[in-house]
Formats: sequence, structure tokens, C-alpha cells
Amino acid sequence: MKKYYNHGMILLISILLLTGSCKYSNHSLTKNLYLEFVTQVQMQQVFHDSKTFIDCIPKVSKDSITQQYELQKDNSDFNLKSFVLTYYKVPTVTSTTYTSDTNASVSSHIHRLWTVLTRSNTSFEGSLLPLPYPYIVPGGRFNEIYYWDSYFTCLGLQTDKRFDLINDMVGNFAFLIDKYGFIPNGNREYFLSRSQPPFFSYMVELLAEIKGDSVIVHYLPELKKEYSFWMKGSDRVNEANRAINNSVLLHNGQILNRYWDKDASPRPEAFRIDSLNARTAKQAYKSYYRNIRSACESGWDFSSRWFKDGHSIQTIETTNILPIDLNVLLWNLENAIAKGALLSNDTILAKEFRKKANNRKKLILNVFWDDKAGYFMDFNFKTQKHTTCFSLAGAFPLFASLATQEQAKRVAQKLKDDFMCKYGLVTTLTKTGQQWDYPNGWAPLQWISIKGLENYHFNTLAKESAERWIKGNIDWYKKTGKLVEKYNVVTGIEGQGGEYPGQDGFGWTNGVLQKLMYEYHLQQ
Repeated sequence: MKKYYNHGMILLISILLLTGSCKYSNHSLTKNLYLEFVTQVQMQQVFHDSKTFIDCIPKVSKDSITQQYELQKDNSDFNLKSFVLTYYKVPTVTSTTYTSDTNASVSSHIHRLWTVLTRSNTSFEGSLLPLPYPYIVPGGRFNEIYYWDSYFTCLGLQTDKRFDLINDMVGNFAFLIDKYGFIPNGNREYFLSRSQPPFFSYMVELLAEIKGDSVIVHYLPELKKEYSFWMKGSDRVNEANRAINNSVLLHNGQILNRYWDKDASPRPEAFRIDSLNARTAKQAYKSYYRNIRSACESGWDFSSRWFKDGHSIQTIETTNILPIDLNVLLWNLENAIAKGALLSNDTILAKEFRKKANNRKKLILNVFWDDKAGYFMDFNFKTQKHTTCFSLAGAFPLFASLATQEQAKRVAQKLKDDFMCKYGLVTTLTKTGQQWDYPNGWAPLQWISIKGLENYHFNTLAKESAERWIKGNIDWYKKTGKLVEKYNVVTGIEGQGGEYPGQDGFGWTNGVLQKLMYEYHLQQ
């Protein structure tokens, strides 16, 4: 295998990577030769999925690998894949080591899967960051904990009374906040440049339902630290520089938040596709990489929500968009801090954060509500206009009970008329081929929407949405013995699109399905 990508391309990617902010240990990209090796591995697709290589565990030091690569790379019989397999241990994919019992009920299948999806590592393994307690992974190619996935996974753990694992998951996230100042996208070194939708406050509140309000007091320091992460730069924004990190200054002098990754280089876990797509992007390389990474922080990677033209990833502009979901989640974080402060008899802090929450509520209702559309829409702070993408992110104000009754009524009507499909609610109304667009439905957004409808007493619609989603999940399980990360809610098959094949396991699908089957008495 002597195919090499040209040195000009390697040099360009090297410059972009070396100016990025991420630091790695065994995968450090700080030496040109090692960088050349990594680039060749990824661009030649030694593994079809770029994430596979970056998750491999080196058997020897990086320096030793670099030395051997330099000695061998120009040999006529050099085989890059054989070289990689000699010096790296390839990660195991969960679905290749587990076979489900299709005679068992879906509920009992999920109950058993918690053990299959549980991991524990207290020391560094390649790019994997150690955590003090056991945790649930999504499954498939995802052999690390993911931030926002975990809240929805915990819903199923709560149903199955696996309170120990919920306690461990929250403890792990508190550990990450204390160590890194925030919760990374996942416990991998290459995720240390960004977070994910901040559901930590909801996880703490879920644990408080089990153990009491002392939990909120216990995790108050971490709640405050996470808030500081998301508000970083808010004290430095001005009219000349309205956006710093995740903070954005509005024209009325108020602050809202955006998704933002501090790195501006190809994602190591999607190295090849990012490097190739950047060539045709309608923006500078660094801008494209940051917008791609920032969309990953949103969890919606990828969706027409972030596309300037509504269709093409080449026009992605995530960092220009104020997202509804993020700001609703930060409102809940502000409320959780206020509650924890009050429980701690810190009335000054409680008053400060109650004021912040009340102020953000007003901004959410004013900035994101589009009266003409009758729906909550993302807002582009550069153009000062709502985006045109209708998505289930618009249900978040209902989930948090922030919307007025009239707003909720119009959102519910939109969900019924346009989003409801045979097997649940579709993510957006735009068909782009991206996995977070029509015709795909995702477990977390079903939960957000169903709970939002329940909060405003649209119980018939909530029940119909839940029953359709449950039926789609169960039908697919009966056909295949699998629960997967996303579904085509129009036809009931496994969802398509995205940068990688559909994955089974699957943490948040299991969690939401188990919880909904329990609440709607549809155990099967």
C-alpha cells in the first residue's frame, strides 16, 4: 500500500492542526512526521471510520511509532494498514460482541443491556479519559460516555431502579467539571475543546428526585463552574466584538449563548471527511472547521438548522446562530443554582441567579418566538433574523414550561400538523440527507416534545406521539433484535444519513423507550 497523499495537502492540514488548541498525549500531533503518519492513515482510510484510528490504543510510545514509521515508510513492501495493526490495539465494537434474545420483551432486553453498555476505566487508555465511577456508553462505535446522551439514558436507569448508575454518572460529570472546568462532549482527549447541550442540571435534579434536595446542594459548586464555562467571555463582549466563546451580546445589551468550539482544525474523529469537505466549503478553512465542531457541540451533527442556505453543509454557520435549546438549558441551570443557593442559605447568590433566570426567560420568549411562524425559531445574531428551519428544538420552551399557554398551543398545532409522522415526530421538515433532518426521528427529541406537550395539558397529542414512537421502536426490535440510535419515522426503518453507519445499542434510545413504555403502560 504505497499510495500517498501529496505533501502540499499534508502541509496544509498540518498547519491547521498545529494551530489548533487541542493537546493529546499518545496522539499528540506536534511533530511533523507523526502528523504525516496520522494524515496518511486517515486519508487512505486504513479504517473506513476515522474514529476507529483515533480510538486505537498505542502498544508503544508515540515516539517509538514515529521512529518505526520513518524507518519503514519508504520500503517497497511497506503496508500502512499492517503497520497500524502492529503498533495499535483496535477498539471493540459492542454490536459485534452481543447477541440479543428476540424472544425476550423489549423491556427486559433493555434491562439486560445496561450491563452490556457499562464501562469502567480509572486510568488513561489511548485517547480515553479516566473516570472514577462506572458509566453507560451509547454502544456501537461509541465506547465513551457522552454528555447529553447520558441524561436520556438515566431516564431508563431510573425506570429500572438502577439508581447506583445514575449516581455514578452524575459523579463522573462532576469529576470532569472539577478537572477540566466543564463537561466535554465525551471522555476522549479529542473532545476537550467543546461541551454538549448542558443537561447536567437536569441530571442533578433527576438524582435529587431519588435522594432528596441535598443532592442539589452537594453539586452546587459544579453547577456554578459549568455556568462559568458557558458564560466565559460575557464580561468582555462589546459592540465591536459581540461574540466571544459561547457568549453573544445582543443589541439591547443583554447576553445569550451559542454553540462554539475553541478549536479550528479538522476533527480527529472525522479527519478525512472534514479535510475533504473544507475544500468545497464556501468559507475559510478555519471558519468551516469551527462551525463543524460547534455543530458537534450542539449534538445535532448535522442538520439544516446550521446551514445558511438551508440545504448544504458547505454553508454551515453554527457560530452565527443563537439556538433555542441551549438557552433553555442554561435557564434551567440558572434556576438550579438559585435553588441550590437557597437550600444552602445563600440568599444573595439565590437572588442573583433567580434574576438571571427571569431575565433569560424574557429574552427566550422575545428573541426566539416567531409570531408569524407560530413557533420558536433559532435566531441568527449576524443577520438579526430568525432562521427558516423548523425543528424540534422549538419544543424546548414547552419542555421547560417557559412558553405562554398561547405559544404552547400554536407549537402543539405545528407539531401535530407538520412534524407528526407514522412512527413519531420528525426532527426537521427539511430533507437534506443529514441525520438530524427529515425523515429521521431521535429519542431525546421525542422525550423533549412529549414532556413539553404534557406540561401544557395537550395529553392526547402527547400520548399519540409516544405510542407512535414506541411502536416504531418495538416493530424494528422484533424484526432485527436491535434498538438503534435513530429511526426513519416515516417508514419505520433504521434512520439513514450521517458520517457513519447507524449504530445499535443504544443508550438514549433504550432510556427514553423504557421510560415511555412505563409511563404509558405499554410494556412489551
